[in-house]
Amino acid sequence: MKAKENTIALLVRNRPDVLARIAGTFSGGGFNIESITANITKTPETTKIIITTKGSATTMEKLKKQLNRLVDVLSVDDLTGRMASRRELVLFRMKWNDESRSAVMAAVDLYNWKVVCMDDRYCVIEVSGRKDSIDRAIQLLDPLGLEDFSRSGMVALEKFKPE
Repeated sequence: MKAKENTIALLVRNRPDVLARIAGTFSGGGFNIESITANITKTPETTKIIITTKGSATTMEKLKKQLNRLVDVLSVDDLTGRMASRRELVLFRMKWNDESRSAVMAAVDLYNWKVVCMDDRYCVIEVSGRKDSIDRAIQLLDPLGLEDFSRSGMVALEKFKPE
């Protein structure tokens, strides 16, 4: 069976070593973490972690059971295939000149991206969107002087909580 991308949301106690134990569960099972984000929730004692990984339905069920057994994991929600908003954030550093500046700014205007800072030689552009939109932005900006970028992991939130 073909491995597909899966999105898992974990609610955990905000304690040292929790993330290390989660990562150990992934590596011990032979899973690669494709992306990961973590931050405290409305309740500072808890942290929400969003992880994307690839695996078949069978192996994902096994992974979720292993994660649920970890002491400080409060809940494991598989958002794969669910109605959820998913976004990434990326900051692009562009090296530009008089020729490329107009093309870069045209793309910024066309796609409603945000210029974070700029000077005569460089600019930093902020883009948020779905994974495929971020991938297209990288392809578009690469020939225009893309020097470097920093990409967040995916954040995801269900559009409604099932009963």
